[in-house]
Amino acid sequence: MHLDAQEKQQQPVIKMPQPGVPQIMTLEGKFVRVAYNNEGYVIMGYQTANRSLGSPWILLEVGMTVRDGVDDFKLKRDAISLSTPDGQTVPLPSIEEYRKANDAVQPMQQRERVQRDSIDYFPPSVNHGCRLGFFSDLEDRAMPWDQVELSHERGCLGRLYFPVPGGIKYGQYWLNVKFAKSLVRVPFKILTEKEEELLGDHFDDIKKQIDNAFRKKG
Repeated sequence: MHLDAQEKQQQPVIKMPQPGVPQIMTLEGKFVRVAYNNEGYVIMGYQTANRSLGSPWILLEVGMTVRDGVDDFKLKRDAISLSTPDGQTVPLPSIEEYRKANDAVQPMQQRERVQRDSIDYFPPSVNHGCRLGFFSDLEDRAMPWDQVELSHERGCLGRLYFPVPGGIKYGQYWLNVKFAKSLVRVPFKILTEKEEELLGDHFDDIKKQIDNAFRKKG
């Protein structure tokens, strides 16, 4: 009994940051975050970002959809932004700005090939995939888009990039996505080595969390 109580005291306490907007829930894996409301759903992986401290650009793997019963929605580039720990809000850059930053982006892309988590988890209404194609490199066959049409039947996946003033630093970030009628804010924290070690395997399997959250009652 004494050992069980001691172990519980030693477990790290994870305080959920407050988004400041109405949201149903935020789900967390070690480097995966899910935030959603009655309109929109956003899942994000950021292990590469956490391994890129000091980089002038940040890479986020992101999936988006709208909820069952919500009309199709054209998500445009200016609906997406990043909030940094020092209170700045950074808009999603243009494809021209992104390609000029190739020297900063390429090392992150190489790191992402070996340091990433699956984010292909969506609500049950999703039965098709699609590309979240705001960015592409010059050698890619696929062209970049300035908008993506979201549907409750499609889960759109892709990479988002943002320039980070002063480089990636430790602290609390937010990915902001404006849907037609609401804002979804996805919290993610760049962890220090000590924080990552303390958290360890604290987080439950993200797929199980999503399955439980969207399981039909009764």
